[in-house]
Amino acid sequence: MVPDEILTASSPEAGIAIVAGITTELVRQAQARHGLAPTATAAVGRLLTATALIGSALKGSERVSLQIAGDGPIGGLSAEAWLLGDGVGARARARNPLADLPLNERGKFDVAGVIGAGSLQVTKSYDVGQPYVGVVPLYSGEIAEDVAAYLAQSEQIPSIVALGVLAGPEGVLASGGIIAQVLPGADERAIAQLEARALALPPVTSLIADGADARALLDAIAGDLTLRAQRALPVEFACLCTRDKVETALLGLGADELLHMARESPVSDASCEFCRKRYDFTSAELEALTQRL
Repeated sequence: MVPDEILTASSPEAGIAIVAGITTELVRQAQARHGLAPTATAAVGRLLTATALIGSALKGSERVSLQIAGDGPIGGLSAEAWLLGDGVGARARARNPLADLPLNERGKFDVAGVIGAGSLQVTKSYDVGQPYVGVVPLYSGEIAEDVAAYLAQSEQIPSIVALGVLAGPEGVLASGGIIAQVLPGADERAIAQLEARALALPPVTSLIADGADARALLDAIAGDLTLRAQRALPVEFACLCTRDKVETALLGLGADELLHMARESPVSDASCEFCRKRYDFTSAELEALTQRL
């Protein structure tokens, strides 16, 4: 099995920056933790992959979050990424993990149908200063095109984005993506060649299923470009939840609801919406929480 990895590189002469990654195990983890239906797996997997790719450019304790709010049956989904040691940690969730639709007319997962019309919000949190928030209407609901539209409109970076999730009855078989960005002052000939390669590029999942690793994905879109400053980062499913954060969420329910929970059962549980980790609270612990209100 090709290991999950993100590879970044650039061609300063051409003015092109590329990030490519394999996220098969990352998406498998999300599918297993949330019990995602096939179409929901494709939607969450694409968004999670895009977030991890964007997250590879973070520094320090910065974080990036991509949230989609749509009127389709999935009801919205979100993903976050941050630096985790020498790699990238990422997590994702869907409001309705069981959302599913028949394959579309092209025989592909109907991700646009399960998401519906809505918006994509990107939030970048920095070590210092206020977070940056950009919101754009969904361009297609297929996620790759929507991320490309966000990068062009909100960050003024023309980009080619390719994302894919291949899943079957046995689970997630392949997942990964590519983001190629045109930097200021880019060579016009290099841009034209990049666009031509993007049009001829096979589906990312086909490449991965045939054994392509992150380097092969990078080469597939780069072609004859001379790439420099290559950086490899492992990527894995991770979570930022803690018992203290769950307690803070419970405090938001108010004293009356906490006391009601304490009376209803000797032990109540709360689960992280991203990783599904369960935190148990006894009646005494819930009653003690009310003293903090």
